[in-house]
Amino acid sequence: VQLQAFGGGLVQTGASLRLSCAASGRTASNNGMGWFRQAPGKEREFVASIDWNGSNTRYEDSVKGRFTISRAKAENAVYLQMNSLRPEDTAVYYCAVARSAGPATNAYSYKTWGQGTLVTVSS
Repeated sequence: VQLQAFGGGLVQTGASLRLSCAASGRTASNNGMGWFRQAPGKEREFVASIDWNGSNTRYEDSVKGRFTISRAKAENAVYLQMNSLRPEDTAVYYCAVARSAGPATNAYSYKTWGQGTLVTVSS
């Protein structure tokens, strides 16, 4: 599986963005998928994840109520709708395919990573 993430950009505080991640090659339809982010000088951190059929999701506490993860199995894609963006959301966002079917929250549970898309939120 190869992943291509896109949709990042420069926005102001309070704006919205929708990140997309398309998987090509082998299907990821039987695997959980997730989004992580890495801000400058910081460790990569979990943002959101979704299980293989979209019925279970997990969120990092600071994005709960603002971000929504979803997937479209037919398109082999996962999305991250980000609302009410804050400067602290500024980071490179990565999508990933999990080793299992569940909504994993640990980076070690993921086997394939996309190249990342930059989100910059200005104050």
